[in-house]
This record gives sequence, structure tokens and C-alpha cells, in this order.
Amino acid sequence: MSAGAEDAGRTPGRLTAPLVDACVRAIEAADGRVGGIYLRSGTPGLLRLAVLTGLPGPLFRPWWRLHADSPFPVADAYRLGVRVVLPGAAETMRRYPQFAAGLPFPFGSLYVPVAGTRRTYGVLTVLRPPASDAAEVLEGADRMAPLAEELGAALERLDEDRAAPPVLWEGEPLCVRPPPAARHPRHTGSFAWDPATGAVTLDEPLCTLLGLPPGAAGPPTGLAALTAVLAAGDGHRLASALRETATGAPPGLPLHVRLADGGAPRLVELWRAPGARSNDVTVRGAVRDPLAGGVADAAADLLPEGVFCVDRLGTVAYANPRAAQLLGRPRAALVGRSLWEAVPWLDQAAYEDHLRGALLSPDPVRFHVRRPPDTSRRTAPQPFEGDWLAVSVHPGPDLLAVTLRPANRVADASAGLTPEHGVPEAEPETGAPAPPVAATAPEYRPIVLAVALTEAVTARQVSAVVVRELLSAFGGRRLAIYLLQDRHLYLAWETGFPPGFLAPFEGVALDARLPGVETLTSGRPLFFDSMQDLAAAYPGIPLDAAEGARAFLPLIASGRPVGSCILGFDRARGFSTEERTVLTALAGLIAHAMEKARRYESETALARGLQGVLLPRRLPAHPLLETAGRYLPGTEGMEVGGDWYDVVASGDGMALVIGDVQGHGVQAAATMGQLRSAVRAFALGDRPPDEVMSGVNHLLADLDPGLFASCCYIRLDPATGRALAARAGHPPPLLRHPDGRTEALDLPGGVVLGVDPGAPYPLTEFRVEPGAVLALYTDGLVERPGGDIDDGITALRLALARAGAPAARSGGRALAGVADRLVVAARHTKDRADDIALLLATRRPPPGHPG
Repeated sequence: MSAGAEDAGRTPGRLTAPLVDACVRAIEAADGRVGGIYLRSGTPGLLRLAVLTGLPGPLFRPWWRLHADSPFPVADAYRLGVRVVLPGAAETMRRYPQFAAGLPFPFGSLYVPVAGTRRTYGVLTVLRPPASDAAEVLEGADRMAPLAEELGAALERLDEDRAAPPVLWEGEPLCVRPPPAARHPRHTGSFAWDPATGAVTLDEPLCTLLGLPPGAAGPPTGLAALTAVLAAGDGHRLASALRETATGAPPGLPLHVRLADGGAPRLVELWRAPGARSNDVTVRGAVRDPLAGGVADAAADLLPEGVFCVDRLGTVAYANPRAAQLLGRPRAALVGRSLWEAVPWLDQAAYEDHLRGALLSPDPVRFHVRRPPDTSRRTAPQPFEGDWLAVSVHPGPDLLAVTLRPANRVADASAGLTPEHGVPEAEPETGAPAPPVAATAPEYRPIVLAVALTEAVTARQVSAVVVRELLSAFGGRRLAIYLLQDRHLYLAWETGFPPGFLAPFEGVALDARLPGVETLTSGRPLFFDSMQDLAAAYPGIPLDAAEGARAFLPLIASGRPVGSCILGFDRARGFSTEERTVLTALAGLIAHAMEKARRYESETALARGLQGVLLPRRLPAHPLLETAGRYLPGTEGMEVGGDWYDVVASGDGMALVIGDVQGHGVQAAATMGQLRSAVRAFALGDRPPDEVMSGVNHLLADLDPGLFASCCYIRLDPATGRALAARAGHPPPLLRHPDGRTEALDLPGGVVLGVDPGAPYPLTEFRVEPGAVLALYTDGLVERPGGDIDDGITALRLALARAGAPAARSGGRALAGVADRLVVAARHTKDRADDIALLLATRRPPPGHPG
């Protein structure tokens, strides 16, 4: 992990000073522990964390990037331009369950938009201890508001500099240390330095620590008076560090200085603070007497437990000999390094989740870690190697104090420190630690699962979410989900069971005496601490393991049986009352999600059938015109959309039509069918395109289905190549000329259909040469979340240019090949939210033409 000044070189220098200064001042204004600033980036809608004060950046990597439309308080503050104040965990869970599920710890937070007169640049945020009185937190937000306004004005001034790049943030966050909390005056002194005037002000305790006469405190003196009492080299180092801090890049700790007459080194900490005048800064410093720390360190060195301290950026500040022994690292390799660099095997999701809790919560955090064996040694490993360590983390304003001891698995089990509470078990074959999973407090597990299930709409997606969330939360290794159909249970999903083991249970009737059946028929969950208990309750039942606990959960939604869920563990274990309650609640969430998925899949099947009937099975043939169409349903959520295409004979020409009804599902498909029929009727009457668009627009407004649609209608004369077009809110068609040039046709258009009954639709004329390819498409082919649709249209235009011109008189297959090449990438996209329609047309040369 890099932090502090090391990150400063990778950040925009002109932004560093105002951002760090505002962040530090916001922490003080809101009585916070952590500060951060999100700024807009070059990607539309994407916010990036620019500065983080008081937390290790890599521990919070999942929150480095947030989209402005995401369900997070930072996004709301930025998008809506309002302050968001969350006094504690309860309010956070109520308003932002997904944010609370990701950080399930008791803390309060404040978010204030940073804006200029013309735009919003980002969000200033502070995390603080939770408060029972919301007024206390609101006062902090009031104190943060002028800081955000001041920062917004400063960023706007920087943004107005035409010679400099715009105010955007593209890199990793700059992680800096917050100003230290107040310490006992006998061991700490402080001073302030004004970079503008060079004046230094010392307090009385610092004069005592440095051996200066009491009269040195009070009126400002020069920097030379301070550095003169230090050793020559240390005086220069302190002056250099002060100048670095003034620019917004405070030096990393530890920074030690010695007095000119010798003695123990003094520890110096520096940070920026607002100056006496606007736009001025002052560098403040704290100097600690090492004597008290030396006595404490010496006492901690004698303790039988391992003890080490970590600052709020994750740097190890102290480690006693026992901690070094238990962690398997020499003290010199621990102190001064980030915890994850010093102890790489702690860089795992389960352990990071506990450390996040300690950094955000005022309460101690206790958990187990497994120290892997040192396979590099040729000698036998130490007795503790590969065993579990009991860890206790005690948070403070500046440091985390951590104790270590070899775990007593039996005694610790009563405290809830078991592998099933988020600590990785050993792999049964290798004995190595299993991949850890993030530990989440039991009361938050239903929230985590509920949030995850909101994105799942099919039974398969629901099952995948349950496997991911349920197994990780409880440390299970096997899971099976059965769904009820025609009074029989059928396997919908399974993982972890031996191959073929579940085959005899497929399609069992509801009168079978099996725990998976009886949990559903009785509505009562069944828990077995071991396989022996299961065999005793159900004699003769096949067993898939010699030992291991099992939980059978009924899936019941709104009083209706849906199925059953089986959760299996590799080892015997008990189920606490709390775990039984949580698992039963989770089963209810799973049941409702499965019921919703079944209804959705039924509706999807109906819509797919309706859409299959409405889309043309084959396009009409014409001796001088070749056409090819493609339709791809969306793959994310498997919703049916309202995209369609058609080719209709219209007088002495051919009408090329493509459209897209807003929304998904049966209603969208039905509306699409109505519009397609209306367009065909107008086309068969040989009406010009502008009248077709106006007529269909009136029809959709009269039907008032609550949906609108886009459409592009082109009437092409295959003999002459004359084309007349009208467009209603639809992406522009593309034209590939015979010589390979490709362009997006600039057709003036009207609004989407169904919004304004009297809207006009301008008529445009252009020419299509023989061998040219005309491409009509819906936005699903060119639009991606977070991307610019113009970039997608450009990419499609280039793809059409590369696809080549279809060969003349090819029997209709050459143009089909071009269509396949244009949709090949979309066909293999697994998370495509929208459906896609594509229609291509090319003029064949007339008989006797040399082409």
C-alpha cells in the first residue's frame, strides 16, 4: 500500500493542496475520523475518490469509483445537489441498504456537494462516530457547507484556466494522514508555521520539550529559532518537511528529530490548517516526547501476548517481540511498513472486512486468522505455524491497538469466534487455508441477500446469488435448491455435492419421508448438527459424507409452498438460536425471489411467443433489392423488448422500417405489434414517410398505452435508388457507399411517437447507389451503460466499413453475412440489458449492368 506523499506524485499537482486542505478542515468541522472528496471524471456520470484522509485507501477500493446514478449517498449528493446526513447505522440502512450492506458497521456520515456557479465538481464527505441525536450531525454538516463552497469556488477558478486541463480526477485517491488527536501536554508540544511570513509560534509544552526558555513561547519567532536547537541535519529535514506539507504533500511517518545537545529523538507530525487570512494556510506540528512512549514500549515488550499498533493509514507504528514471533516476521520488517506489505497473508477479504469495522466503529473487533505454514523453511515449522490466532483490535482516534495470541478453539467458540463466522476453514485435501469470504454481522445478512436478489430475475440467477451469499455468510460447502412443480420437487441448482448423489431425489413426491420434503410440507426448518443426527432421524437415508451438519429450509412465499433449500457443511457444528432465526428469514427472501422469478419467466415465455409471431419470418423478395434482418433479445434479465423491423412493398418501391418501443415485457411486445400493423397499413397505401410517421404517432397517442416508441421509415425505389425518409427519435441510419466510405445520414427528425399528437416529422431525400449498403438499427446495438451513444454509432459505422460490400447476385447470402458480422460481438455479450434489431438493404445492379 502506498500512502501519503508517495501518492502525491501521481495526482494533479494543482488540485492537491485545495483538496487536502478542505478534507482535513472538514474532519475537524464535523468531529469526524475520516474525510474524503469525490470528483467528477472524464467518463460521463462516473465519480472518483480523489482524496482520502484517515483510512487506508486499498481497504476501501470498492468505493473508489461510483456512478452518479448508483444508490449511494455520494451519488445523491452529487446528482441532486443536496446535503445527505446519516447520523448512524439505522438511518443508513433505511435510506441506503446497499451501502449499509457493504459497510455493516456503526458509523455516521455526512455528504456535501462541492459546486461552482456553473457545475458541480464533486462531493465532500466525512465519516464520524454514530450519534443518537441527529442535530449533532446536522451541525457538522452546517460547518462543512462553507468549506465545500470555498473548495467549489477554488476548483472553478482552476477550471477557468484555458491553458490547463479541466478539473477532473482520473487516478487513484491520494491518501493522507489526518491531524493527530490531542495528547497529554506533558508528553506533547505543538507549534504553527506561517509559510507566507516564515513566523513560528511555539506553545509552552514544546518549549519545555526542546529546552527553550519559557519566554520563547507566545510572540512569533522565525523558523531558524526552531531549527537552531536541533541537530544540523535534522534542522534541514524539518524545514524541508514543513515546505512539503505547505504544498499539500505531508511527509510520511515516522519523522524523528534530535536536539543539538543529543538525547532521545523526538517524533514530529505535520499537517495543514487554514491560515488567519482567506486562501492562506498554516502548517501545524506536534512533537512527542519519546520517554513516555519508550516506557510504554518497554512494558509492552514484556507482555506474553503479541501487541502491535497500526495508524489510520495502515502503517505499523510498533510491534513487540511476541507479535513479531506470532506473525512470523522480524520487527524491522513490520515497523514502518503497511500491514499488508509486512504481513501479506492478511490481504484477504475476510480479514479486511474486520479491519474496516475497526476503522469505522468505536467498538473493539475480535476475530480469528489462520497463519499459513512457512513452506520455505527446510526445518520443521514452529508449533504455532498454520494454527489459528485470536485477534483483538481496539480503535482509537490515531491508532489501532492490536493484540494477538494463539487461539483456543474450544474456549473461543463460546465467544462466536468460529470459522463459520467469516473465518476461512482449511481445504480438506491440502490443509491450506480456504479462500476467505467477507464476514458480515448476522443482522445484516438478510439485507445483503435482499440487495443481491434485486438484480436477479430468473430462477437460475436467484440460485447463483443464493450460492454466493448464503455459502459465504455461513461457511457452508454444499447447497441445493429444489422447486415444487405438480406436487413433486425438482432440482433447480446444486453445488458441492458428489456427482450423481442427488439424482435419486429428483422428482420426489410430497409424501416421501425425506427432510427436504418434510421441511416444505410442515413449514418448519430442520437442523442437524451432524450426519449421525440426520441418520438417526431418517434411518436409511443416503448420506454424502461421513460427518457434517445440515440445514433444511422451507421456501414459502406468501403462504404458498415454493420449494426447499439444503445447506451442507463439511464438519459437525451447532446452530445457535440467532443463526436459526437468520437462516429462516433468508429462506423467506429466497422463496419470494423464486416466486417472482417463476412469474417473470412465465411472462417472458408469453412475450417471446408473441414477439416471435409478430416479427417477420422472411422478408419480401425484390429483383433489385436485397435485405437482411437480425433480432437479438437482451441477455441481462431476459426481458423481452419492443424492437422490430420490417420490409413492406409500397407502391413501386419498398418501405424499410425499424422501431423500438420503450420498456420491456408483454405490454411492450403487444404495443410493438400494434405499431407494426399500423405502419404496414400506411405503407401498403403508398403514403409518404412523413405522413406514415404522423399517422402512427396519432394512433399511439390515442391508444395511450403509457409507452412511447422511436421509429425510422425509409421508402426506397430499387430501380432509381431514390430514398425518402422520416425519423421519430431514432438513431440515424448508416450508409456504406460502393467505394467503402461510410457515413451516418444526418436526417432531421421529430420527437418519439406517442408524446405529442401534433408533432411534425420532416421528410428527407437521398440516393442509394447500386452496391451501397443501408443499415437501420436500434439503440441496443450501439448503447452501453456509462458510454456515449455517439461512440457506439461510430464503432458500428467502422464495423460496417470493415464488413465489406456484398457481392452482386449472391442469392441473398452475402448481405446476411454482413449482418452476422455486425452483431457477432453483441451476440456474445452476456450482460446486454437491451434487445437489438438490425435491418440491412442493398441495391442490386439492374440486368446488363457491368457491376
